[in-house]
Amino acid sequence: MDRLKAIHVVYARWCPHCVPLTVDSMENVAKELGAAFVLHDIDSEEADEADELVKKYGDWSDDYLIPQVFLEFENGEFRHILTGRPEGVKFTRKAIEDFLQSKFYRTLREQNMGTKR
Repeated sequence: MDRLKAIHVVYARWCPHCVPLTVDSMENVAKELGAAFVLHDIDSEEADEADELVKKYGDWSDDYLIPQVFLEFENGEFRHILTGRPEGVKFTRKAIEDFLQSKFYRTLREQNMGTKR
């Protein structure tokens, strides 16, 4: 697997699933993994860029759910890892916790530790 380059979060400031829950969690992940952290606010000039990211790699619909989180690797690959849960904030929190406990995340951490030596 190529090295992680950036974590992208498509979000809105008014969304309780996004701020602070997902934004803060993913900012911490980016710091831990030595990756850039990129926010795409759907209510700003970045909305078109956010829409394109979700259309290409995420859970797209005309009124798509937020937050959506993407990993960008050095080879240009993007991987969608999270969409906010419509059932409620506690379900989005659980989805974040599940990612942080996943084998995939452990692999990313191990890879980052290997490059710091």
